[in-house]
Amino acid sequence: MKIFTSLLAGLVFGIGLIISGMTNPAKVLGFLDLAGLWDPSLALVMAGAIAVGVLAFGIARKRSKSLLGEPMRLPGATQVDRRLLLGGLAFGVGWGLAGFCPGPALASLATGGVKPAIFTVAMIAGMVIYELLERASAPSTKRAA
Repeated sequence: MKIFTSLLAGLVFGIGLIISGMTNPAKVLGFLDLAGLWDPSLALVMAGAIAVGVLAFGIARKRSKSLLGEPMRLPGATQVDRRLLLGGLAFGVGWGLAGFCPGPALASLATGGVKPAIFTVAMIAGMVIYELLERASAPSTKRAA
């Protein structure tokens, strides 16, 4: 059942990204171009996503288990720190340069285009580099013999 609901949720999310235009880098870049020919149409998509998120997290906070019976695991971080700011900056720069963010890039892979594939490879490489840096900077838990 978990696999089916995961597939269904991903399918609905992907279709929503395609219908909204989030998989079209030109539309996204037009939305981000506040100083030029700004395309405000994605603002409605963003407002809708925020409204659904606020409602869903409000309901989720009151539950101890998900609808499928799994323990509810919500983010615990509440502070804005340097890591969050740098991560948001990196995300925004990448989004502004490429016109893709992770979800729409993955949905765009279905088109067979080269740009979404290059972006996805670069995104995965960035994730691997981040993980390697995190592991290298983490305190060692091994005891000296």
